[in-house]
Amino acid sequence: MKKTTMDPAPDMVASDFMPDGLQDFIIISKVTGKNGCNYLLLRNSTQKKLLISANDKSLLPKELVGEKLHHNDNHFVVCDLSPVNAAALREELPFTKPRVLGNRNSFGFGDRLGNAGAAHLESLESSEFKPILAQQSIRELDRTGRTAQEVMDAATWAVLEAGYTRGFGSDADHLKTFADIDRMMEAGFTMYTIDPSDYVDNRVVDMDENALKDAFSELPWEKLNDSPDALLERYQDVTFTLKYNQTLKPSRHAILQAAVKYGRVILHTLEMSRYLKSTYPDFESEIELSVDETPHPTTPEEHLVIASELQRLGVELVSLAPRFCGDFEKGVDFKGDIEEFKREYLLHQAIAAEYGGYKLSIHSGSDKFGVYEAVGNLGVGTVHVKTAGTSYLEALRAVALTEPDLLREIFAFSLERFDTDRKTYHISADLNQLSEPDSYSNEELPGLLDNDHARQVFHVTFGSVLTERDTQGGLMFRDRMMTVMDENKDVYEDCLYRHFRKHIQPFEK
Repeated sequence: MKKTTMDPAPDMVASDFMPDGLQDFIIISKVTGKNGCNYLLLRNSTQKKLLISANDKSLLPKELVGEKLHHNDNHFVVCDLSPVNAAALREELPFTKPRVLGNRNSFGFGDRLGNAGAAHLESLESSEFKPILAQQSIRELDRTGRTAQEVMDAATWAVLEAGYTRGFGSDADHLKTFADIDRMMEAGFTMYTIDPSDYVDNRVVDMDENALKDAFSELPWEKLNDSPDALLERYQDVTFTLKYNQTLKPSRHAILQAAVKYGRVILHTLEMSRYLKSTYPDFESEIELSVDETPHPTTPEEHLVIASELQRLGVELVSLAPRFCGDFEKGVDFKGDIEEFKREYLLHQAIAAEYGGYKLSIHSGSDKFGVYEAVGNLGVGTVHVKTAGTSYLEALRAVALTEPDLLREIFAFSLERFDTDRKTYHISADLNQLSEPDSYSNEELPGLLDNDHARQVFHVTFGSVLTERDTQGGLMFRDRMMTVMDENKDVYEDCLYRHFRKHIQPFEK
């Protein structure tokens, strides 16, 4: 059983320490910052506060806004967990500010509700994974109604609550435009995941040789600083000797397919990278490329061309997400031939090692336990795992365990929204495999969160659930969910902890 973040910080329970008005709070974390000031996160039954203490009034930070108090020879500032104070805290305590992680194993914890970060950090325990806490895509921001700054601030407070001082990353996910970069840069995100899916030419699988040649000749060669003959000369029938005893010898046809399918992806990635680095030259950032949201797997030859061409053009990646074989559906385990995946993964890792030493990124990574077991057993290269919706599902599990009638309401609403909300997702949920919400007993409801069909219904309707309003204009479900999780914090955090340990333990081999 994990230690909950509701447990008081060691030797910090004495009420004599607390200034007047705060005696009903407990101290759930404490760190020491600049000039010896203590930063304490407090919680009572309804709210959290930041308490800063020093024995010399002049040492208290001036940028954090709050009520100034004096008690037992100590000076205090009592602060709300506001955006202004989150920004000031990031300057006072550098470990609460995201940083670039480089080529180190990392785990992305999407947190659509903004209250899961402390439990996410506890699930890492002694793992070598570095956490990416502030992770949200443009699509998720739009669907949840949150801002990039709210996501960043939630990560800052989570790090303080967990007392985690070893550094974390942040991921501005699925960016398609320069405006997307600007939007996330304003909040201080450090990793920028480029989504070039609009530029992938998926027609190549059906093109005959003549159509393929025509499409190849029409690529924007000048912008790529290249020519058709030069590209073919670099790859066609060349034997590439790679790490882990892997070799690759692309045929002319394979190279034509790779260039046509991903040529404009390479150009878009180059342009996005140049914009990021030239517009924000003094901000340390790193780039991930995501080519996973396509109907067909990324072949090793295609990965080779993408990686080699980006390196030629001076684009440095921290990670790349291929479209692996099999099905990586949302919220459920891998569907496919795991032995084929292992062979393919090894070759993709060999390419990554040769062309920049970047991480392989596993997207739609929620609940892919078979994949994690395979990757853990292989033990090669570095990896980034990206999860998002599975934390929302664990919030629903906590609701099912503590407020079953609310879960029934959410389930009924999600069933109504499913056909609309599923359109942008690759899933196979079948509503015929599910019963009406009222037919499930209180004891049966938590089991819905272990049912693949129900998980996908809940997974794709999160945005509708979190933003639906009642006739008075209030949020119909979100506020009630947040209250349930606040009142049953131990249950919620235990759900998160257990679930993410299942994700992380296979890698610890």
